[in-house]
Amino acid sequence: MKKLILSSALLLALSVSFTSCRDAKKAGSSIEDAVENAAEATKDAANDAVDAAGNAAEKAGDAVDNAVDAAGNAVDNAAKKAGDAVDGAVNAAGEAVNSAGEAVDGAAKKAGETVDKAVDATKKAANDAAEAAKAQANKLKGAH
Repeated sequence: MKKLILSSALLLALSVSFTSCRDAKKAGSSIEDAVENAAEATKDAANDAVDAAGNAAEKAGDAVDNAVDAAGNAVDNAAKKAGDAVDGAVNAAGEAVNSAGEAVDGAAKKAGETVDKAVDATKKAANDAAEAAKAQANKLKGAH
């Protein structure tokens, strides 16, 4: 996430720094275009990051579901072979599944909070970059 924000800021800085004074007639529109392009690229990058985080959370949830299914199958096979001793194992497995479910719920909640924080940070960075670009554009406009 840091690399994404820093890359966006670097691209914005480069686009603003390569505008020369000789291009004063076109500078106003090209700066506006550069600001719009940088803001759009930052927005797209933030959306891609949010999508990637969501996909990662889904894959983690699928993996947990598969693990729970595999544990359930193992418990079923043990119950068929062990008879009376299985009752204790089934109770223990049920508690383990409940604990795993609680752990998954906690992990999902933390993942959601992390994604929310990442989205907020990206939005803030995009807004800050846009504001900096606007300030630079106004500074360049004022210089000419």
